[in-house]
Amino acid sequence: MKLRIGTPRCLLVIAPHPDDETIGAYALITRMRRRGVKVRILVVTDGGASHTASPTWPRHRLIRERQQETFRAVRQLGIFRGAVTFLGLPDGRLVQETRSANRLIAGAIRHAPKPLLVVAPACSDDHPDHRVVATAVGGARQARVRRLAYSVWPAGAAIRHAGAVTLSAQERLAKRHAIRSYRTQAGRIRDDPNGFAMTRAQIAAFSRAVETFVERAE
Repeated sequence: MKLRIGTPRCLLVIAPHPDDETIGAYALITRMRRRGVKVRILVVTDGGASHTASPTWPRHRLIRERQQETFRAVRQLGIFRGAVTFLGLPDGRLVQETRSANRLIAGAIRHAPKPLLVVAPACSDDHPDHRVVATAVGGARQARVRRLAYSVWPAGAAIRHAGAVTLSAQERLAKRHAIRSYRTQAGRIRDDPNGFAMTRAQIAAFSRAVETFVERAE
């Protein structure tokens, strides 16, 4: 089923971690930009927990680089630094920061231009940080705000009763390149045996031919 986008004035993409905005909504952002819709990116956590044992990538360096990766990725879509906000909440510990997440996400939604389209993770996502963000968005009920949910984990998971944005071959290639440009998450850091790295299969799943979104009415 094709996603009906409507006529929002602004698109707010809420990403639990740096790279989730690209994985979840790359094509949707592309379409909104073509239509002249303002796009804002809100990254909730600092992304600093993916390689905690790396001696060459201490937390402060990793956080700084993940922010730069985000700026570079969204710049290719015509989104500049002023449209990207990092809340800096602790990666992997968002459950302990639920109150702050609720307050800050609600504030971002409240201050964004209306009518507003918000896209954020699905409540069914496997990652606990993603579920905290999903709950925060669900509780931020405001007038002239439409909310859609996307899924990240497990990679390639489908959402029931979802609307789809179909990617062209060129868009799929561009999205795959953008995901790989998050090099700290795609194998660049090799001195942490327990560090996270997206596999080829996961990158392929993240850059599949459709992006799916489900309407959130609750």
